[in-house]
Amino acid sequence: MVITELTDKISSNKGEMAQNMWFAVLMERAVRRERVFRDRNNPLEVYNDDEIISRFRLTREAILRLTDELEDVLGPTTARSHSIPALLQLCTALRFYATGSFLNTVGDTVGLSKASVSRVVYRVSGALSERLPQFPVEPAELSRLKRGFYNISRFPNVVGAIDGTHVKIQAPFENEHLFVNRKGHHSLNIQAVCDHNLKFLNCVARWPGSVHDSRILQHSQLFEAFEEGIIDGILLGDSGYPLKPWLLTPFLNPTTPAQRKYNTAHCSTRNTIERAFGVLKRRFHCLHGELRMIPERVCKIVCATVFLHNMAR
Repeated sequence: MVITELTDKISSNKGEMAQNMWFAVLMERAVRRERVFRDRNNPLEVYNDDEIISRFRLTREAILRLTDELEDVLGPTTARSHSIPALLQLCTALRFYATGSFLNTVGDTVGLSKASVSRVVYRVSGALSERLPQFPVEPAELSRLKRGFYNISRFPNVVGAIDGTHVKIQAPFENEHLFVNRKGHHSLNIQAVCDHNLKFLNCVARWPGSVHDSRILQHSQLFEAFEEGIIDGILLGDSGYPLKPWLLTPFLNPTTPAQRKYNTAHCSTRNTIERAFGVLKRRFHCLHGELRMIPERVCKIVCATVFLHNMAR
């Protein structure tokens, strides 16, 4: 009888101890974690001019000028809660574009948390993506483009070279099958037109990787502008595009000297868009690897890097 009472008492004590332990754990989780503000340095005061270009892909003057232009969009409305200044936001996004590294790795270099870096990259990308170039329609600008392309291989009346490139992304949750390209990777298909100086004149970055280049063109405003004769000139594209009066493609099987000469001049002139994509992806390495974000965010990042590429050129 005594042994039974002792056993019941020990069991009761163990139950109370377990309840107290769980209560302590729940209380510990309920208490809000103390915020930690990391030390933040102005990157432009830490690095010299060459180091700034190496790390952020733009010159000191270009970063300061761009910060002034985006101050109304990026600048905090109050100094409360250790807000992030516009200059640091821009440098954080530039560092991410240049490296394509993990967000927490970028945050460690500028003194921000992973969540803050994610918000900053999204905010800066949205602001820069609205500054995409519009294809010129002014006669003087079109004449300048024609002269530039003509000087490459004496191909007349060319105002741009067009092509598409793929940017790898992680498999999205919605409509995952649409983003699988012909190589079996998940990607976005980016279509762009560049000039003879490797600057982009137009960029469309919203189509899944399974969509063909010709379909992207047919659903673009650029297609309508050329079809309606608003733009006076021709584009050069590869054999994946349809042959149009304003869009010239190479001969698949040239049989005469004239056709072979045409293909040589066509290839040399259209090669500018291939090189433009190469420079873009090497300058902003986030496009060369895999972007681990939803497609909508990747679209903004691509458009932002295209705008920055033109600034750097």
